Amino acid sequence: MFGLEIGLTILLILCLIAACAFEFINGFHDTANAVATVIYTNSLKPTYAVVLSGTLNFLGVFAGGISVAMSIINLLPVESLIDQNVHHSVAMILALLLTAIIWNLGTWYYGIPCSSSHTMIGSILGVGIAFGFLKSDFSSVNWSKAGEVGLSLLVSPLFGFGMTVILMFVLRSLVRNASIFQAPPKDTPPPIWIRIILILTCSGVSFSHGSNDGQKGVGLVMLILIGIVPAYFALTSADNPQGIKTSLTPIAKIVAQIDESQLKDDALKGIQEVKKEIKELNELMDASIPQNKIVEAERFKVRKDILLISRTLDKGIEAEKYPLTKDKARDLKKALKDLRTHTDYAPFWVLLIISLSLGIGTMVGWKRIVVTIGEKIGKEHLTYAQGASSELVAAGTIGVSTFLGLPVSTTHVLSSGVAGSMVANRGMRNLQPKTIQNIALAWLLTLPVCIVMSAGLFLLFRVIL
Repeated sequence: MFGLEIGLTILLILCLIAACAFEFINGFHDTANAVATVIYTNSLKPTYAVVLSGTLNFLGVFAGGISVAMSIINLLPVESLIDQNVHHSVAMILALLLTAIIWNLGTWYYGIPCSSSHTMIGSILGVGIAFGFLKSDFSSVNWSKAGEVGLSLLVSPLFGFGMTVILMFVLRSLVRNASIFQAPPKDTPPPIWIRIILILTCSGVSFSHGSNDGQKGVGLVMLILIGIVPAYFALTSADNPQGIKTSLTPIAKIVAQIDESQLKDDALKGIQEVKKEIKELNELMDASIPQNKIVEAERFKVRKDILLISRTLDKGIEAEKYPLTKDKARDLKKALKDLRTHTDYAPFWVLLIISLSLGIGTMVGWKRIVVTIGEKIGKEHLTYAQGASSELVAAGTIGVSTFLGLPVSTTHVLSSGVAGSMVANRGMRNLQPKTIQNIALAWLLTLPVCIVMSAGLFLLFRVIL
């Protein structure tokens, strides 16, 4: 396969299976976020609910694009993404995958709603920190991207809680039908208009979950492919050297206009390195244009140059290190985004295997978390209004996060929304302290535990492989 020796072929297959396994577990771990409300309000039978959710998760992967996938990949130090030692790449991939799978399975077994996003991001940061430890350079970890992602993961559940409380109060003010604020009669479907709303919100959460969480699996698979078989997957197309040169031209023009005499030492060093990479990349493209193809041996080198140029200039723009006008900075960011289209992509078959893994996983193993969300967060049975409010807020929050390219925790947004709906009814006393304590503990422990576990496994695998 891809001209690899037997040992690496086996490792490649194992890594791809592990990535699909993570997404499969993510499916049944997070299914409850979408189906709990429709099941506990008798809007849909469990079987119909999980099939609907699984189908929409499947479709959501294709609709979400790859911005979240690239956010996940960009958490890693750029040096780790251009390390051509295949065994080091395998060590990194196995460490973060095994960590994510172990933590997700453990929390699912105990019925604790836990964020797959926190799990994956903690695992990736752990690998990045361990890589920095080996290089004695922790600045290589993309802390700005980690902070951006961490902020989205922190704010989204608080937003879900607060917005659900507000929405519940709005519903009480506008809707005079008291039945939607009462526990549903056993085995009796709700009025048709309420049922339609609940099914639509369930569908929205499922589709949004697929478009956001599915991208995390896509990012993992691309890490595997780029790390083990870079000649085939380092670039969107090896047959487009002129396209890369065209994307590079406006960047080279703006960089050449930067007055180096106004730069501090670190910014000056960065710009000089960028100019070197631009020159090297232009020479590679000029040599490739006559054949209209980049030779296999040079494809990873082209990817490395693009990543180094992009990462260095992005950091400099964010820190305002360069004497650029707002228009020039905007043009440079736009040009860098265009350049990254040659490295930031995912083949159709990658989207397909991840969407299948997520969709099928959604249809099994869902009951443990559903019971927690439906019965153990609040002291009262979930009402129609609570179910619709929490799911509507969750779908909106996740959809906006996907549009912004930020990974967000479906689990925390929805469970926080359910908690908010319970508080809106009878205040904090309407929550079950033990469940809230377990969820909060898992929330607090996920990142540090996954960071330590993945870092330890990475260092271990670096020695073994």
